[in-house]
Amino acid sequence: MGHGGDPRNSAVLRVAELGVDWLAAKKTRLKPSSYKAIDDAWRVYVMPRWGRTKVSAIAHGDVRAWVTQLAAGTAKTDRHPHARTAKQGARPKSATVVIRAHGVLAAILDLAVKDRRIPSNPARGVDNLPRKMRKPHRYLTHEEIARLAAASGAYSTLVYLAAYTGLRWGELTGLRVRDVDALRRRLAVNENAVRVGSEIHVGTPKTHELRSVPYPEFLSLPIAKLCDGKVRSQLLFGDGSDYLGRPRASGASRSSFVKALQDAGLERMTVHDLRHTAASLAISSGANVKAVQRMLGHASAAMTLDVYADLFDDDLDTVSASLNAAREAAIVGT
Repeated sequence: MGHGGDPRNSAVLRVAELGVDWLAAKKTRLKPSSYKAIDDAWRVYVMPRWGRTKVSAIAHGDVRAWVTQLAAGTAKTDRHPHARTAKQGARPKSATVVIRAHGVLAAILDLAVKDRRIPSNPARGVDNLPRKMRKPHRYLTHEEIARLAAASGAYSTLVYLAAYTGLRWGELTGLRVRDVDALRRRLAVNENAVRVGSEIHVGTPKTHELRSVPYPEFLSLPIAKLCDGKVRSQLLFGDGSDYLGRPRASGASRSSFVKALQDAGLERMTVHDLRHTAASLAISSGANVKAVQRMLGHASAAMTLDVYADLFDDDLDTVSASLNAAREAAIVGT
């Protein structure tokens, strides 16, 4: 729309106008799955409550009260005639939903501050945002992986690759025959195929960085069988023809993966949880943090340490044991 920097318009400028501009800019920069998350937050929570509100009329206390109401599931809406809204109901919203909705409003109001519509952002500094509680990771053992793979039938190789390489579901099902380096036992991760709604969106991996991931020798033959009869441009999994023919993602609610878990005598989990298993196995085998970061495609080693801090607890025991041994050796030597 292009509202410019004239502060005189701040008296009439509404959140809906700024929101449209902000979303349009985000759409050009974000991956479809990431954009959908913030677009949903805008349509369902931000637009209904704040769309018709003048930017200059928003008070910090109003935002704080809205956050509390969202978390409790009692948020009221200031419905805009053109807003597409979902029924919010009376159920408390998760920390992720509340934090995302607040983040969208705060980011939109940041634009108003930059354009000198308002002197400060009333959505910043809110101290009652809920905390995300990270669920404990579920790690499988080598034996459990073997049982799950056996119970997965035709998808056994996919399960093994997920558990021993840490590739994301979209990265696994985006692999092509040309991405397999059989001599070095490496997989080139160049594409990520993600289902957003009913559509498959194909793009770069999550962090936009291409990477090479090693796979263990015992998977050489199964991978070679997947490549057999296909040309280099075809997909490794499925019939190789297109993304719609690829195996579907299997969360805890998807019957095929749930059945395989049940047949293997394992607790409910998602395919993405196998990524955590890969991190666990790599660290327990002696891989350093930087190597695990590169394998998983994390943006930084700090992120790897943060996500898998529990896997490094044993390292503290090793440090203390090593220090004790070093001291004893030094004293004996003296």
